[in-house]
Amino acid sequence: MTDRKTELQTLRADLQARLKRLHAHQRREDGAIARDFEEQAIDTQNDEVVDGLEVESRAELIQVERALNRIEAGEGDDCERCGEPIDPRRLQVLPYTTLCVKCADSA
Repeated sequence: MTDRKTELQTLRADLQARLKRLHAHQRREDGAIARDFEEQAIDTQNDEVVDGLEVESRAELIQVERALNRIEAGEGDDCERCGEPIDPRRLQVLPYTTLCVKCADSA
């Protein structure tokens, strides 16, 4: 479980850094919006993409934090719904999962 915990901590740091970059973009720290109308349109489209990336990154960060908390509580390898062990192969592919395949499929 230590490897998974380390992987989750690394993923958490990566997500936090990504969110920081996304916030910098949203605050236009790299420069003001362009004066040209076409460039403004592109900037606006980019803003929409950045907003979507932020939502996804925040959701993933919440899942990572939840998984880390469960590991700290000694529950990290068990399904939070049925209590059965989560297949190690599933945890390898999706280290922040808190549900076994059966419960995830029924959700």
